[in-house]
Amino acid sequence: MWTLTGRSCWHRRVLLSCATGPARPQLPRFRPAASHGDAAGSWASDRLCSSAGHKEKPDTSRFAVEDIRNFSIIAHVDHGKSTLADRLLELTGTIDKTKNNKQVLDKLQVERERGITVKAQTASLFYNFEGKEYLLNLIDTPGHVDFSYEVSRSLSACQGVLLVVDANEGIQAQTVANFFLAFEAQLSVIPVINKIDLKNADPERVEKQIEKVFDIPSNDCIKISAKLGTNVEHVLQAVIERIPPPKVHRKNPLRALVFDSTFDQYRGVIANVALFDGVVSKGDKIVSAHTQKTYEVNEVGVLNPNEQPTLKLYAGQVGYLIAGMKDVTEAQIGDTLYLHNHPVEPLPGFKSAKPMVFAGMYPIDQSEYNNLKSAIEKLTLNDSSVTVHRDSSLALGAGWRLGFLGLLHMEVFNQRLEQEYNTSVVLTTPTVPYKAVLSSAKLIKEYREKEITIINPAQFPDKSKVAEYLEPLVLGTIITPDEYTGKIMVLCQARRAVQKHLIFIDQNRVMLKYLFPLNEIVVDFYDSLKSLSSGYASFDYEDAGYQTAELVKMDILLNGNIVEELVTIVHKDKAYSVGKTICERLKDSLPRQLFEIAIQAAIGNKIIARETMVVTSPEK
Repeated sequence: MWTLTGRSCWHRRVLLSCATGPARPQLPRFRPAASHGDAAGSWASDRLCSSAGHKEKPDTSRFAVEDIRNFSIIAHVDHGKSTLADRLLELTGTIDKTKNNKQVLDKLQVERERGITVKAQTASLFYNFEGKEYLLNLIDTPGHVDFSYEVSRSLSACQGVLLVVDANEGIQAQTVANFFLAFEAQLSVIPVINKIDLKNADPERVEKQIEKVFDIPSNDCIKISAKLGTNVEHVLQAVIERIPPPKVHRKNPLRALVFDSTFDQYRGVIANVALFDGVVSKGDKIVSAHTQKTYEVNEVGVLNPNEQPTLKLYAGQVGYLIAGMKDVTEAQIGDTLYLHNHPVEPLPGFKSAKPMVFAGMYPIDQSEYNNLKSAIEKLTLNDSSVTVHRDSSLALGAGWRLGFLGLLHMEVFNQRLEQEYNTSVVLTTPTVPYKAVLSSAKLIKEYREKEITIINPAQFPDKSKVAEYLEPLVLGTIITPDEYTGKIMVLCQARRAVQKHLIFIDQNRVMLKYLFPLNEIVVDFYDSLKSLSSGYASFDYEDAGYQTAELVKMDILLNGNIVEELVTIVHKDKAYSVGKTICERLKDSLPRQLFEIAIQAAIGNKIIARETMVVTSPEK
């Protein structure tokens, strides 16, 4: 059998070199320097400590709209977002100061194991500045390109961002991408240069990069060490002074945006909401603009960072709401909630996430189908960027074809299935979504559209039925030290990329922009890039539409029998090299048998590559 279970499946060992960034090192974090913020947070520490024993409900009514600040922390991977969030929680007295405060807002097991943020997390901070109390709603966001959808959703609940940049690494690819997400949302941007305590830190160089690339004056940058707590109190002051309060109306009828959600098996859906108008309290009857269903609010509150029930939530505030939603289809990200008998114009919501990678997912045993179905439904509620289509296979039975934003996203989703729902699955080789323009009116009538999308390679239509094939493109941004530019340009050309821009962001660093076919970067491009640049280059990409391409369907045969799950779509010019590589890796991966096995790659009836597994003599 050529499939194994869980993370050890042969696809991971043979065909995948997961495009993940280097894991965030687990740096020791110490108690930050004392500041006036310590005293300021004493009220919050006394009344709103996150321990479960507190019964007193925080009074959210005493915060006027002008005393509220909603902001996110955005950055490239490993630039210190979670560490800064830990220090902000400590300075405001939201959590006690201990040396064990590491990734406090990263609640998932997979986040702590990998040292990355996967799920955006919200925390309400209470801070006293110049004798006035403020409510600061913080959202800590992921930094990897695969989770940029989490970032874009989080920004909808904010009026400003902290853009964290490593004082040693400088601006990286995801730094640029996240800045433009905030810029397009017209948010106030506060640049924060972190890790100034490192030996090789050069904050002045990074200031010049920020000024050149983002056109933000270097005087606006705040230099901190989140690990040691140096200057972190200045970040809180800048949030109050530079980020505007939300523009809302409390006297208008309720209008709340659902920007995130989680599923609790006992309480159902817990919706994270940002209130744009009105007030909501326990006992209110609310209506979902998406489903038109009516619910009674069971609980409202703020996250501090654990759930703290309150009497009411007011416009301008960010919190959570539980209203007895049990079905995963009832809690749509981007939905608008309003009071019963007080209909309002729905908020714009979000653009739906575009899956970049598809893979088949099947239960190991078909008797586990219903359990796996329930687990996938609950997990997709927590991660709305995953798309699910039913699928079936002759070899693997009934299953699903899932769409992910990238390979790391797929890896994390599978790991969460195992850890949170105790399910093991078989994953097929990841593919990207292709399109085919049909050539005849008969076929157009049969498919009910002229242009069809192919997410399962086994359903790739024959050339005789198609006028042209289209493959997805992405605009990739690479930031690298200039000494590696030549090698990286050769790598990009080998991946059929077209160069768009080359910009020097300072004396030593170059930003390259290339138009890539998505299938050329989805498997092992990131690993190759890191290897060529000794780990210094960073990579980010965004959707750039489709282009015409000469694509062919390549079958993999074992002893003359086509294995549907191994069907691959490749560019015509690369068919031989890809086929030969797959055959060689299968030869190394498949267990030896007492008979000869022919492993072949074929396009139509033409065999283009072959490997033979020789007979293994039985032990005497």
